[in-house]
Amino acid sequence: MKINKLNTFTVCAALALGTLASCNSQNKEDKDEVHNAATQVIPEEAKDIIGRWDLTVEKDGKQVPSWLEVKLSGFSTLVGYYVADAGSARPVSHIKFENGKFSFEVPTQWEDGTGLIKVEGSLEGGKLKGKIISNKGNEYTYEGEKAPYLVRTAEGKLGTPIELFNGKDLTGWKTSSDDNQWEVKDGILINKKAGANLISDQTFEDFKLEVEFKYAKDGNSGIYLRGRYEVQIEDSPLDRHPGSLYFSGVYGFLTPSEIVTNGPDQWNKYEITLKGRMVTVVANGKTVISNQEIPGITGGALNSKEGEPGPIYLQGDHTGVEFRKIKITPIQY
Repeated sequence: MKINKLNTFTVCAALALGTLASCNSQNKEDKDEVHNAATQVIPEEAKDIIGRWDLTVEKDGKQVPSWLEVKLSGFSTLVGYYVADAGSARPVSHIKFENGKFSFEVPTQWEDGTGLIKVEGSLEGGKLKGKIISNKGNEYTYEGEKAPYLVRTAEGKLGTPIELFNGKDLTGWKTSSDDNQWEVKDGILINKKAGANLISDQTFEDFKLEVEFKYAKDGNSGIYLRGRYEVQIEDSPLDRHPGSLYFSGVYGFLTPSEIVTNGPDQWNKYEITLKGRMVTVVANGKTVISNQEIPGITGGALNSKEGEPGPIYLQGDHTGVEFRKIKITPIQY
């Protein structure tokens, strides 16, 4: 059969043009699916609730702290993080927001039982107000204020060191309850077993804190900065991936670069510098968290008043722990 070369060229050209048009069409579709984060615009109706909130919850006749962060994911979906009065920060996959009211659910963590905890609220006069419904159906009201940024514009300098532990007794400290298991023996501050937490009488804003401590096998304790941000003390295996719940992590928020512990029944040392929200943690001579921002309070905080000075508090309600040095040096501006 004789093939017409001109017809063959025409067919090939048409096929090529068709393929090019198809590719151009496909490229256009692909471009439509690529979004630049810089073009993200916060929806007008949600802009006032986006951010971090310090919450105070009325619970069983007491005021307990809580914390919420609302963030925009994509163009219109609200997500976030939630910290209850105990436990670590929990991710919130979707915050429903309609007609000025929001709600979300999170599963239980360390609470008794299973199920979901529901948080509802709205913005009233610049404050969040609403209720928390526990997994058992109990309802607690709360009020929240925008969390302060705590940005420090000056470098600051170290002031006069203060020995918070005198090596003799509990002078300068108070317990969180009557279940006091703290004693001083041979110059060592000892928490014999789970009981009350230990809270310094003095309060501080920015500082460098030096602490030497010892924990037993399976030990679990912590040091709360300003009474609100826990740096974890925990018997973490050296072959475990670092995590915010493990040794030297800021509980639920900041993960150390590695686990640098001397292990149980050995003396360990933290050097912690806190300026505003920015924290540096040096564990046994190695920097494991370097000038990172602490987003909000951690579970177990004394209160959610982040703009105020706060005490140093030693967690005593988990396991026994020992301290032989607690020195704090305020930072002056």
